[in-house]
Amino acid sequence: MKRRAIVECDPEVDSYAVYCPELPGCASAGDTEEEALTHIRETIALHLEPSPVEIKPQGKVFEVEVPA
Repeated sequence: MKRRAIVECDPEVDSYAVYCPELPGCASAGDTEEEALTHIRETIALHLEPSPVEIKPQGKVFEVEVPA
């Protein structure tokens, strides 16, 4: 799976910010561009990890596939 990652350099603090436009709230940073990209890979994996949910007795869980 591929996701877009936008990397921006902040010269005032000499570091890089990175975020995924399709995943609101999914952002990270690093001292170098490569470090920022490594961190966003980890952040994306955590962002997409399923969360535990409580389901009522009449509830159902479905897994749906989203086209790429």
